[in-house]
Amino acid sequence: MFVFKSEPNILSNKVILITGAGDGIGKQAAITYASLGATVILLGKTTAKLEAVYDYIVAQNNPEPAIVPLDLKGATKQNYIDMVSTIKSQFGRLDGALLNASMLGELTPFTQIHEQIWSDVMQVNVTAQYLLSQALLPLLAETENASLVFTTSGVGHKGRAYWGQYSVSKFATEGMMQVIADEYEDSSVRTNAINPGATNTNMRSSAYPAEDKDKLPSPEAIMPAYVYLMANDSVGVNGQVINAQQA
Repeated sequence: MFVFKSEPNILSNKVILITGAGDGIGKQAAITYASLGATVILLGKTTAKLEAVYDYIVAQNNPEPAIVPLDLKGATKQNYIDMVSTIKSQFGRLDGALLNASMLGELTPFTQIHEQIWSDVMQVNVTAQYLLSQALLPLLAETENASLVFTTSGVGHKGRAYWGQYSVSKFATEGMMQVIADEYEDSSVRTNAINPGATNTNMRSSAYPAEDKDKLPSPEAIMPAYVYLMANDSVGVNGQVINAQQA
């Protein structure tokens, strides 16, 4: 696993947005960031799941989160602009954003990829990330030591048979991250991507239904890499892919 020992309250006073915060890795990241002192903004498509995460964080006496119910598949550019405006008016700043939400689609031969599934995956994994990043970057750039973190995958480095639209979307994600990192190299914003690796999540189970999920690391086990990229310890790290399960 990625080794990073964080101090208590290492994220104190930081405001961090997490997409896909209602379940899996996004949920755990939100809980972990809050436990380390951050005020987290929970973005997801299912309000009930976000409320459950909200309630858990509050019950742990951590900073009160905010909830943004938004489905990336249908959200518009104006939705993101309005959301960022609300964040600025409510919190005055944004220190970090973890763009975690992704859509898998179907594992199928390339010639059998359904056009609608391709379109939906590209909308959620690429177009929504581009529009959201456009809206977030000006606010992040106002903050000292801001961090923008994309989520990639092993199939975003090397194409894999039957992973078609998801693999292509993650190649695009890494390219987008590199472009932004290069453009903002001399700014206060660092931009990186994280590869969580095989983790015990619902998305992983849908891709590998016969796999023994109990042999996979939990989302909590891979959090050191996620904390590192949001903490000031990673200032100066830019344009990199961090493997959460590196040896």
